[in-house]
Amino acid sequence: MKVRWFQAAEARRLFTLALPVFLAQIAQTSMGFVDTVVAGKASPTDMASVAVASSFWMPTMLFGQGMLMAITPLVAQTLGADSRGAVGRFLRQGAWLALFIAALLMAVIYGISLGVLHMDRVEPDLARLTSGYLQAIMWGLPGLMLYCAQRAFLEGHGRTRPAMLAGFIGLGVNIPLNFVFVFGWLGAPALGGVGCGVASAVVCWVMSFVMFLSVRRFKPRAWRFEALQLSLALRIARIGLPGAFAMLVETLSFAIIAVLIAPLGTAVVAGHQVAMNVSGLVFMLPLSLGVATTIRVGSNLGEGDLAGARTARRTALCLALGMAALTASVLLFGRRYIPLVYTDDAAVIALASMLLVYDAIYQFSDATQVVSMAALRGYNDTRAIFGIAFISYWLISLPLGYGLGLTSWILPRPLGVVGFWIAIIFGLTCAAFLVLWRLARLERLPLEAVRAKINK
Repeated sequence: MKVRWFQAAEARRLFTLALPVFLAQIAQTSMGFVDTVVAGKASPTDMASVAVASSFWMPTMLFGQGMLMAITPLVAQTLGADSRGAVGRFLRQGAWLALFIAALLMAVIYGISLGVLHMDRVEPDLARLTSGYLQAIMWGLPGLMLYCAQRAFLEGHGRTRPAMLAGFIGLGVNIPLNFVFVFGWLGAPALGGVGCGVASAVVCWVMSFVMFLSVRRFKPRAWRFEALQLSLALRIARIGLPGAFAMLVETLSFAIIAVLIAPLGTAVVAGHQVAMNVSGLVFMLPLSLGVATTIRVGSNLGEGDLAGARTARRTALCLALGMAALTASVLLFGRRYIPLVYTDDAAVIALASMLLVYDAIYQFSDATQVVSMAALRGYNDTRAIFGIAFISYWLISLPLGYGLGLTSWILPRPLGVVGFWIAIIFGLTCAAFLVLWRLARLERLPLEAVRAKINK
């Protein structure tokens, strides 16, 4: 097969896979938005407790999700090799791993919830509500991790619609349950912000059950009891762990930036948060395309079609850059209007509008590194993903941002929050170049070496 930089048929396949993933992301993001709005109607303290608890919950949840994402390329590669009878074991052993991860993360969340109660300079009511939210939502972790394992299994088959369905059903359940548990409707106790945690825990199990029904309908024999096979479970964990740490490194780096700019004032923090929130929404586009890229690259590699894998990766990159051009244009031309959705404070709007210019600039680097790292997942090359993430975020973005934003080490005067955004651009650009370099090396390997890599 001839390697092409863009193939229309491949682009259609990628788009068909990516669209349901994007809609699933929209549904899940909407749940967080609903939690914040409903808690805010209870009281500012309840809303703050949801925000603080989410800052602990999200990195923990993403770590577990990152571990189980390894199932997707393993399934795609196995199907590509025409070994359909062997794919069910990835779900069954992935379920054992999911339960182990859930137990571990529940212990972590519980420990954090106790620590919050003893944090200095935190109002007692805020600490109590935050701790209660964490202790409520942690009971949803087994359901959430099983959902992630089943989602990864189905996505490895190229079936991305069940996650979309589960997401919108979860959103439909989340909205009324928030009102029930936050305000005490239908005889339930009025728990305030803690009620959002209860609702979210229930939703995790609902979404897991929806995915269970989807798996049963698609692969009736995939869900059957199978004793733990430590070697296969450890193989999934070995591939997934570096990717999980990469997600954790990225999430923590942005959390640290938020902490470092806190002394710069409320308006600065708010403007930064608005721009970051917009960036996160835009990020869902290349992220969804990345899931499709992992599936297509993994499937082609399983078939032994190296040229097909390269064509899929290059077509995905072209699509990602096209999306980046579109989103960058929207951010540039809409920068004065987008912040109005979030606030009417003139100082916050002015700063957010300026930061959206930097957001537009890094769209191309961000899209490149996201889709290219997804291609690396198709090769099971997650160690490289972690290494690139660590270098880009912790060795470049954070130190450079601190130097530019808060000190006069590099420039005569600190740039404030702008310095951190400039550093983010440098870090993402470095990540894009490093991941492209890594892919170029992998794509030069002979078929035997690639097979040895994905099968080890």
